Amino acid sequence: MAINKYHRLKRCRFLDLDPTAVGCYKKSNRTNVRKGKISEYGLQLREKQRAKFIYNISEKQFRHYYEVADRMKGVTGENMLILLERRLDNVIYRMGLATTRLQARQLVSHAQFQVNGRRVNIPSYQVKPGDVICVKESKKNNGYFTAIKESKAPYIVKWVEFDREKLEGKVLALPTREDIDSQIAEHMIVELYSK
Repeated sequence: MAINKYHRLKRCRFLDLDPTAVGCYKKSNRTNVRKGKISEYGLQLREKQRAKFIYNISEKQFRHYYEVADRMKGVTGENMLILLERRLDNVIYRMGLATTRLQARQLVSHAQFQVNGRRVNIPSYQVKPGDVICVKESKKNNGYFTAIKESKAPYIVKWVEFDREKLEGKVLALPTREDIDSQIAEHMIVELYSK
């Protein structure tokens, strides 16, 4: 996988993105001053880059999600965002077991979780309704996970249920577009790829 070497605040400024969407809580005093008008293609490209940056995926993975969403029934842009939300690293982030999607990706890659009793170390694993995601038994006494047990921070999503004491979550349903709080105009991405 290609390594993203961009400074996160600088990248957020370039993409006109709120830094808290990617887990960066620093303040920046700089403003992004652009010269001239952005073309329609430039706006579409920025939306695609914004989605790739938020979910931390490569161009090849993103194109694959678009192609799968295009073959599905329904609206292609919404289907693509739902596929991105169903990734295991994103579900771990949504449950509150990680502060950023990058951290969730690393935790999944280091085989800290089980899905339906089986160890999964693939961040792009697609969860389904009814899947039970839990921290491995040998990792529950880890200092990181014990701090999560003791914290009282609520999780926000409606389509995932999470038990903080057991460190176990269950996917109740597929997410809908209303459940996705990202700042992405998915119709522009579909227009870009359908050219």
